[in-house]
Amino acid sequence: MGKTRNPERRTPPITHHPSPSMSWLSVSFEADADRVETLTDALLEVGALAADVSDAAAGTPQEQPIFGEPGAAAGRRWPRSLVTALFPANIDLSQSLVRAFRAAGVPETTPYRVDRVDDRDWVRVTQSQFTPQQISERLWVVPSWHIAPDPQAINIVLDPGLAFGTGTHPTTRLCLSWLDRHIRGGESVIDFGCGSGILAIAALKLGAAAAYGVDVDEQALLAARHNAMQNQVNAGFFDAAERLGRQAQVVIANILANPLRVLAPLLAGLTEPHGRVVLSGILEEQADEVCEAYRPWFDMDITENEGGWVLLSGVKV
Repeated sequence: MGKTRNPERRTPPITHHPSPSMSWLSVSFEADADRVETLTDALLEVGALAADVSDAAAGTPQEQPIFGEPGAAAGRRWPRSLVTALFPANIDLSQSLVRAFRAAGVPETTPYRVDRVDDRDWVRVTQSQFTPQQISERLWVVPSWHIAPDPQAINIVLDPGLAFGTGTHPTTRLCLSWLDRHIRGGESVIDFGCGSGILAIAALKLGAAAAYGVDVDEQALLAARHNAMQNQVNAGFFDAAERLGRQAQVVIANILANPLRVLAPLLAGLTEPHGRVVLSGILEEQADEVCEAYRPWFDMDITENEGGWVLLSGVKV
């Protein structure tokens, strides 16, 4: 869900690789919008291996739509950003931060948090976190390094990586379950905020005639295309800045409540007359507000919930 995406990540040119035995320090602090770009550049100049920027208000009612989200103003920034930088553990961290803060015009007294990231076999650890997930009697999500538990089932082969959507999160499972129950064969589907491409791929393997994915993240689009090839399905994946130029009978979006409210007119425009919109990434207490945003175009209903997350669906009227 785009939910857990990092909209802006800054990395320096790759001139060296950290030693496999190295550990790191993760430093995070808040910064004003007008300082973020200069600050991330300064952090990289003083030795950061990467700098990541996200909405400091994420998960609160003040959360803002992510960069590039349709409906958001061009060049828009969050009022307050959470900046996270990764440094080698052997660096003089306090001195490096002072230099970066001075270069960016940020007060040297800015509070920050430091966490140690210990060296581990990250490939092995990551793979151990993803096991085959049974969505329904006939539908499974299977990481590419596992053998499918039920070879006769509809198995979605996935490489969990940079993109959100592995089948382990309740919001993804809610969407997959909905597709499993409602795709009868021959439908057209648009997955808005496609991440790994899992929903578009599932729709095609369940019998949809055509499926398209849309995302703001180029890494997500690359992952989605790779996953589609692994599953031998012909899904199209597009940047959200491109004009899609088509409508679909089913438009599904597993993002977050605040972006979904902003996207209501756009998603309505992508839905065919009498088509269905399916929305997830929404907490129970946010459901009514999201429903209201879509009611000018859809007859909305709260379809189901899991672990405090809900799935909404509606028929275009």
